[in-house]
Amino acid sequence: MGRSTIAARTPISGRRLRVELMLGNGNSILATPRSIGTTTIRQTVFLSVASRTGPSEIFRFAEFHGVNLAPRQNLVWGIVLIISFMDKLLIDLFRAYYDARRNKRSTINALAFETNYESNLFKLYQEIKSGKYKISPSICFISFEPVQREIFAADFRDRIIHHLIYNYISPFFERLFINDSYSCRKGRGTSYGIKRLNHFIRSCSDNYKRDCYILKLDIKGYFMAIDHSLLYQKVEKILNRFRREADFDVDLILSLIHQVIFHDHTKHCCLKGRRSDWQGLPKTKSLFYAEKNKGLPIGNLTSQLFGNVYLNDFDYFVKHKLGCKYYGRYVDDFVIVHQDKEYLKSIIPLLKEYLQNELSLELHSEKIYLQHFSKGVFFLGVIIKPYRIYIRNQTKGNFYKKIKYWNNFLAERQYKLNEESLKQFLSSVNSYLGIMKHYNTYNLRKRTLIQNLSAYFWNHVYISNNYSKLVSKKKRV
Repeated sequence: MGRSTIAARTPISGRRLRVELMLGNGNSILATPRSIGTTTIRQTVFLSVASRTGPSEIFRFAEFHGVNLAPRQNLVWGIVLIISFMDKLLIDLFRAYYDARRNKRSTINALAFETNYESNLFKLYQEIKSGKYKISPSICFISFEPVQREIFAADFRDRIIHHLIYNYISPFFERLFINDSYSCRKGRGTSYGIKRLNHFIRSCSDNYKRDCYILKLDIKGYFMAIDHSLLYQKVEKILNRFRREADFDVDLILSLIHQVIFHDHTKHCCLKGRRSDWQGLPKTKSLFYAEKNKGLPIGNLTSQLFGNVYLNDFDYFVKHKLGCKYYGRYVDDFVIVHQDKEYLKSIIPLLKEYLQNELSLELHSEKIYLQHFSKGVFFLGVIIKPYRIYIRNQTKGNFYKKIKYWNNFLAERQYKLNEESLKQFLSSVNSYLGIMKHYNTYNLRKRTLIQNLSAYFWNHVYISNNYSKLVSKKKRV
């Protein structure tokens, strides 16, 4: 199918539209103007969808909104009339679809949805508006990198809902989160958290001239211990606080949030992998052993956001009630730096009490670390010591194992590498290089790539930016 004549030729607000091919074979298109008004996007989305789905989709959409298109009304008049009835939710659903498919486009569920994505999005939109939306079964499996974890992968249409919720509510929560909450936030992340802890140590010790101590704590089975009712109360309270500022239907989004939080993902889920994969996984890290009405699935975007929401009051308690200036948290791992070792000892019972009484959470008794800064501290995959930051040995070993895996992968396929495998190889190896480049690992990166990577890979890739990235030699069309 060629380009949409309606979407490509219709002048909208005198602006030029960029028509983007949605599939590699050109079967589906959607005009997606960048950085333009909602009205233009509304018109463009519907016109491009109409050009693909035809009159039936227009009349179905009209019927859903109670609009009667008389037989004497032609298709063009129907399009103009329906555009005026399209609300913000539908436009935002398209935006959420684009977000959800990013880096997931090659998955089976994403491809199945994309083959007829316009009709699928309209159907999802109607289910939301009518209150008939139901969460589909998830795929459950065990991931072993970087550690053994139980993952629940949501169906692609549910991922769209997760992105819709996230896009709506995250701006309000961002205004409430403390600066030193690092997980799942733009401009934060692991690298920022490492830099901040290094800054805390230097500041508290006056550039390593004075004594200071580091207290690092961990919450036991955090995601599996989150109380659904308490979490929803926190989310509902904050959204009601910003209700007047919200440009979306707060009650409708709260109903979706309620369904996402209280849904039992262990029911009707599809288990992927072997039973032996679950061996060695503590019960506190599995939803199958979580208490009733507790636990969030690791792997969902909303779980990451709600993980920050659940501990936000605890962050304020530590920063303002206890007066800990040098405090930072990444999900359930948090650190406090202070000059007085006895003070750090004295607040551990207070932290335990707050977590237990206010959040029904428990500190991991075997993961309490309290040492002088000169001893160093392991945090977010690195070891921070005075004047230097190390990559831990496990990360080095995992990088070597990944190189060995791809060498074997190439050999099993008689040293032939297709485009999709090359893309996966670059993504896998560059993820390690991207982390390691922030620290003193130039010699390690160079040695590992030159000495261990199969020579056949150099027919497809080259080294860029001082061994911090591998780039494909094949030019993109």
